[in-house]
Amino acid sequence: MGCQIHSSHPQILFKIPISKSPYSHIQTKFQSRTAIALSSSYNQEPSISISTRTQEQDRKPDVYSVKFKTLGDCKLGISRYPDFEYNAQGGEGSGIGKEMVGVDFNGETSVDFDVKTLYIPSLSTATTKFLGLPLPPFLKIEIVPEIFRGIINLESGKVDLKFKARFWFSVGSIYKAPPLMVETLLTSEESKGTVRSGTGNRLDEHGRCKLVGVATVEQIDDFLMNSFLDLPNECLAILNATITFSKD
Repeated sequence: MGCQIHSSHPQILFKIPISKSPYSHIQTKFQSRTAIALSSSYNQEPSISISTRTQEQDRKPDVYSVKFKTLGDCKLGISRYPDFEYNAQGGEGSGIGKEMVGVDFNGETSVDFDVKTLYIPSLSTATTKFLGLPLPPFLKIEIVPEIFRGIINLESGKVDLKFKARFWFSVGSIYKAPPLMVETLLTSEESKGTVRSGTGNRLDEHGRCKLVGVATVEQIDDFLMNSFLDLPNECLAILNATITFSKD
């Protein structure tokens, strides 16, 4: 299985390994880390010669354009309530990825998305169902991202992205609560809180992944919302998405 980086002339720039030799990681580190040579003679104590420069350290990092798109069949849950069924199809954003070069990095790329252009669909009657029924037309939760960045491993497909956003809850023009601040690590691995938990999926050869994140939502200056959601409390996000890379 591979994870593809797209360009004007498509080419596979990395592979997600299906299986590895149990000793392959030892061999790789041995080749790339500092070389140590031992020499000895008949009447001389062993001496150590250390070389601290490697080709990997001298190589310039690759820089990518990164595209992020949200898909359907997502879920959002908070407090004791059943999860919202959330169709996030149509969300998108772009950012820059920079390969992390060094002996301790193995396919990891630092990614930073531009939150000014990052769009995630609101929870509304058009996108969200609760207990199988669409949200009432007057209810809306707008998502305003503030931070979206982290590390993506282009060899294993592992994704860890810090996500911080304000969630604005409103009921038509009658009521608008102060924003709920949500900060979590959206990951392709397991995210586990005290009450909520979820497990994601790593990037596949088409750039598809499932990201999950558990966060604690603190109280706000609004008695109604604090009581309704029993804040502070945990929330869970399950987000299906595609993340693709291209070279300029």
